[in-house]
Amino acid sequence: MNKNNYCVIMAGGIGSRFWPMSKTKKPKQFIDVLGTGKTLLQQTFARFEKICPTENIYIVTSSIYNDIVKEQLPEIKQQQILLEPNRRNTAPCVAYANYKILKQNANANIVVAPSDHLILDENKFIDTIKQCFDFVSKKDALLTIGIKPNRPDTGYGYIQINKAEKDKNKVQKVKTFTEKPNLEMATFFVNSGEFYWNSGIFIWSLKSIIKAFEDKLPEVNNLFKSGIKIYDTNAEKDFITKTYTNCKNISIDYGIMEKSDNVYVMPSEFGWSDLGTWGSLYTHMKLDNNKNAIKGQQNVLTYDVKNSIIHSSSDKLIVLQGLDDYIIVDTNETLLICKKQDEQKIKQIVNDIKINKGENYI
Repeated sequence: MNKNNYCVIMAGGIGSRFWPMSKTKKPKQFIDVLGTGKTLLQQTFARFEKICPTENIYIVTSSIYNDIVKEQLPEIKQQQILLEPNRRNTAPCVAYANYKILKQNANANIVVAPSDHLILDENKFIDTIKQCFDFVSKKDALLTIGIKPNRPDTGYGYIQINKAEKDKNKVQKVKTFTEKPNLEMATFFVNSGEFYWNSGIFIWSLKSIIKAFEDKLPEVNNLFKSGIKIYDTNAEKDFITKTYTNCKNISIDYGIMEKSDNVYVMPSEFGWSDLGTWGSLYTHMKLDNNKNAIKGQQNVLTYDVKNSIIHSSSDKLIVLQGLDDYIIVDTNETLLICKKQDEQKIKQIVNDIKINKGENYI
């Protein structure tokens, strides 16, 4: 296994679109949402252990999740858990990881990935990441993995390439990035054949990503660079607390990828889903004769219910009648009933609850 291969797993989100199963105290990445016996974080870690040495895998997460990460991944050391005192989006967490890794290996090649993705064809995924590592080790490039879209999904960002140069088996130059479009625009993207879903998985050499930060986000870069002698010492926690207080909130996509001219995409198909919404989970669950996906089936009775996802984590008996294409989630504290087509509104619902009912329910 190549000792220059490093992995940074981003595990700090609260998964608000998966509310009420995913809550602040235990977000979806720490839950076995698919019933496999492993949480999404554990599955992600196991996947990258086949590509990177265990000691080269870092978890970036909120400081409130330190104990749960150690419990779920006992094989890693405390210094491999990068604790964020508050949320500042993805660019600061990448900058933090850059300088932690620089202290260990200036020749590192790094894959940055979310902790909550589903990968159905793991062998193909591993081969793809290895190809990406080979590409970035030889070229000053910021590489992302693009997924061939099979529907006009408004929940994903899109990556455009030049159609004339399209080759699904080769890395290609990125023409444009577009954040989550409306349905009309997403339909146009899919029909054009020039766009891929942005998977949110990035691969680059440490030299290339630090250079990109120096050029595009120097203020963020300088904050984390100033701690190069502090990382892996007892002073790291206080330094990071101060740094995050002074750091802007900005994504790696907007701050670096959309502004750089050395951005490439590896078109890929390995059974990918970001499991970002109830609808995406529905497509990967076992369906009954009425195309319902039910978890907690022993406590659920349905009458004329179709095309719905029903998730129960309580002991109460649930009886449903006459629903078609709904999300029904019941926990000990909360009941959600929402049309599947309106699932993007769940994030706003969570924000409204926080304002009007406080944080106990989220």
